Amino acid sequence: MVHVKQCLILAAGNGTRMRAVSASLPKPLVEFRGRPILEHVIGRAQEAHIDEFVVVVGYRGDLIREWFESRWTGKAHFTWVENAEYHKPNGISALKARNALRGNFLLLMADHLFAAATVKKLVQERLAPGEVILAVDPKIDHVFDIDDATKVRRVGNLIVDIGKEIEPYDALDTGMFGCGPALFDELEAANKEGNCSLSDGMRRLARQGRLRGLEIGDAQWHDMDTPEALAHADAESPVDA
Repeated sequence: MVHVKQCLILAAGNGTRMRAVSASLPKPLVEFRGRPILEHVIGRAQEAHIDEFVVVVGYRGDLIREWFESRWTGKAHFTWVENAEYHKPNGISALKARNALRGNFLLLMADHLFAAATVKKLVQERLAPGEVILAVDPKIDHVFDIDDATKVRRVGNLIVDIGKEIEPYDALDTGMFGCGPALFDELEAANKEGNCSLSDGMRRLARQGRLRGLEIGDAQWHDMDTPEALAHADAESPVDA
């Protein structure tokens, strides 16, 4: 992953559970401490020297593009990918971006706040051919909404299962991935079987021993997909989280 320059961000979903505070805005434009959540995500990735962003938009994607085209003042380069099937699982959004990516890349969610140090650590990892690395958090008792969290089970540093309903589990999926082109092959295969969430693709990689967990240590992260989660992140996270 060293010297990786591209970051794929999934920002296409409906954001239905955030509607109480978002009104008609897409979730990535909901403000957190005075700035859109997506702006925080991009800023954290830039601290790891990422300068090319492939952003998959769907629900009210025009508003996201307009905001960045009119108000973004940074030096990042954006490639916008439209996903008209944004009501489908998020693996479809990732597949839509396949042709816009070259080699290894960072994969992030548009509604996950994280520490810049975590991304720096992730991009410094050596990615083996065909492998995906998932940043995981073993601090299970510290998560805001454990029922909604995606869990992982590990054997050593390999993830052997992933999903919201798995038992037992020993860490949580933080939504930060180091990926190569092999991810798309597994998502395509999962899609042919009628299942195409990111977790479906990751589960296929796990069965082949190609999904590695990287612990984030003491770093914080927040999945901000509800008003309550947004408020919790604001109360718990330091300014530079």
